[in-house]
Amino acid sequence: MDTKEQQFTEIIRMYERTIYTVCHMFSDNTDEVNDLYQEILVRLWKGFDAFKGKSDIKTWIYRVSLNYCINFHNKQKKEQERLTLGIDLHTSSNLEKNLQIKQLYARINALGLVDRSVVLLWLEGLSYDEIGAILGISVKNVSFKLVRIKELLKKMSNI
Repeated sequence: MDTKEQQFTEIIRMYERTIYTVCHMFSDNTDEVNDLYQEILVRLWKGFDAFKGKSDIKTWIYRVSLNYCINFHNKQKKEQERLTLGIDLHTSSNLEKNLQIKQLYARINALGLVDRSVVLLWLEGLSYDEIGAILGISVKNVSFKLVRIKELLKKMSNI
């Protein structure tokens, strides 16, 4: 394996969970998630030479992953009415907690694609600066969107 391949493999190992998290936000089908993951890896590999390090590698990976999954979602949306969040809630013994998590993710899934992306990145612990860089919006806009999204999610829980 040459140096480029080794470097790429190391980066993917570091951010594998990140890519899978994004994929799970857009599909509940294990095979589909794996397909999304593979397609994202192909896109990352093809763009690896062009990545100049102008942004953080994590930002670049999120951007490629989100862009691909959003495009995938838009194609799927034409074929089906509703897409549900894929997360395995059956492994935990705490059914009430699982129900709450499932309801929260169902509400998040009902958000628009940009809002869903903002929440995903925020839940991943990224800073407002990082979220803004990934989505191409200002830090102030990230802050505004998160406040609005939190209020919307609260309203959805009272329905």
